[in-house]
Amino acid sequence: MARIAVILTPGFADWEYGLLGGTGRAFFGLDVQYFARAAGSFQSQGGLCVKVDQDFEALQRFRPGCIAVIGGSIWETPHAPNITRLLQALHEDGAAVAGICGGTLALARAGLLDEVRHTSNDLPFLEGNAPHYKGAGHFDGAPHAQSCGGVITAPGTAPASFTAAVFEAAGVTPEAVAQFRAMMAAEHGCG
Repeated sequence: MARIAVILTPGFADWEYGLLGGTGRAFFGLDVQYFARAAGSFQSQGGLCVKVDQDFEALQRFRPGCIAVIGGSIWETPHAPNITRLLQALHEDGAAVAGICGGTLALARAGLLDEVRHTSNDLPFLEGNAPHYKGAGHFDGAPHAQSCGGVITAPGTAPASFTAAVFEAAGVTPEAVAQFRAMMAAEHGCG
């Protein structure tokens, strides 16, 4: 069973993980587990109180095939967890590393966006919040998720394409991913 680790922080964006966790577990049988800097309770941006039982040490023991860093305004503050080494080690071990919205800042700080095509909320967002970011020449600005070299990025407005890219990286069959994309696009007459 494919393992996906989801990193949540206080004030995480409610809409960015729902499809990943809900459909990943229930419909695709993926082992989706949640992690935070420290185990405990905190609230989402929308006020949902969550209890995350596993910390970053447990995440390393979990050995996911894909790790998804969920956005939230904390990533733009000094209170953001420093997960640079964690992301680098997992990526070097072969795990796909994914970030959406503010989560892309964690990838930028880890140097994972320096050499691969990527997107985010916009280029000034990355440059203004990740001082050592060197990937401007590879920034795509696409309104949907990008996947390149084991790195997945998406703006906060693209949770469906982000989820599909993570599913692909986790080994969900191309047919099932295509069905998921079609279902999400159908609402907009794009399927």
